[in-house]
Amino acid sequence: MERQNYFICIDLKSFYASVECVERKLDPFKTNLVVADPTRSKSTICLAITPAMKKLGVKNRCRIHEIPDNIQYITAMPRMQLYLDYSARIYSIYLRYVSKEDIHVYSVDECFLDVTEYLRLYQMDPKEMAVELMRAVMQETGITATAGVGTNLYLAKIAMDILAKHAEDHIGILDELSFREKLWDHQPLRDFWMIGSRTERKLAGYGIHTMGDLALASITSEDLLYKIFGINAELMIDHAWGRETCRMKDIKNYRTEEHSLSNGQVLMRNYEFEEGAVIAREMTDVLVLDLVDKGLVTNSVTLWIAYDHRLEHDPSKGTVRFAEATNSSERIIHAVEKLYQRIADRHTGIRRVEICANRVVPESFVQYDLFSNPEQQEKERNLQLAILEIKRRYGRNAVMRGSNLLACSTYRERNNQIGGHRA
Repeated sequence: MERQNYFICIDLKSFYASVECVERKLDPFKTNLVVADPTRSKSTICLAITPAMKKLGVKNRCRIHEIPDNIQYITAMPRMQLYLDYSARIYSIYLRYVSKEDIHVYSVDECFLDVTEYLRLYQMDPKEMAVELMRAVMQETGITATAGVGTNLYLAKIAMDILAKHAEDHIGILDELSFREKLWDHQPLRDFWMIGSRTERKLAGYGIHTMGDLALASITSEDLLYKIFGINAELMIDHAWGRETCRMKDIKNYRTEEHSLSNGQVLMRNYEFEEGAVIAREMTDVLVLDLVDKGLVTNSVTLWIAYDHRLEHDPSKGTVRFAEATNSSERIIHAVEKLYQRIADRHTGIRRVEICANRVVPESFVQYDLFSNPEQQEKERNLQLAILEIKRRYGRNAVMRGSNLLACSTYRERNNQIGGHRA
């Protein structure tokens, strides 16, 4: 008889807010607390709110001004390094029970664990092991976790996302049969992993409102689903039946054919054309140093600029390509500056800028042409390496360009952030 696989998906409940409550010796289930940076503006998004506030009807990821005036709450400034430290501690707890080869870190507050080989070792059933992991996390960090147990990765995720939040013990359990019994009629469809609001609306246009409807459509109208969604229809049909062929080893062995490096930022006000040029330049500078630090080169760079959403202006996008792959600051920054001048709207407030180095490869793959100046290239290379060494030793703001001191620059502030938020 084939052995049954079991997976556990664990999520740390209202993670950032819970960490802030633990640090203050408060109960997140009884305390109104939001993690947000109100100095940005009243429209800034709350990174997390406590379960107590969710119980009052406040939506997660709301904006500060959307919180009802009659609700009194504590505002905690984001401390991203603290949250990463807690996440690392919790991951180390999982490692005491399960090998790293059987753990997939999905996000800072969520992990998948393949516990198939461990149940006999610990003489536990899957739910008992989930309880033990949650107990250890609570006892050692004070953070409440929720868990989903499933016979495949998808069911573990759905059990946690949909069932665990309504269970008194914060645990949901699913196999393929119980998935069909409990969730084929569940609405809305966007509650299911990998179905967003756009996909939900598209499905609704064809009379598909539940997973049960989707499963039925896979029998009666499979060709239509493939026509609408292409190859993604195969995954959607499997999920409608509670099936998932991906295993932990598949995740561990997966390697993308193409790699890229990117960074982006949302600006706190409308930036004028010349101010936006400063932002694009310093973001390109950071991107190039990242390439050098990782020993990578790129053959093209894409710049994306979004404007004040109230003006309903389409984003600007453009790509500059190089004859040979490079990580030269002079070449890339000059090319991006020309690209910015060409694509950016001169009369509309800029609110977001993203830049991406496409198809990056190891620097050892580069073939230099006969027309380049090797002495100049070596000089620039040594300068880049020296800057990186100074930044590593004395901090990221130890060496800056003059433009980084302009009032519109965000360079110094962003160097003190993690993931765009206060470290």
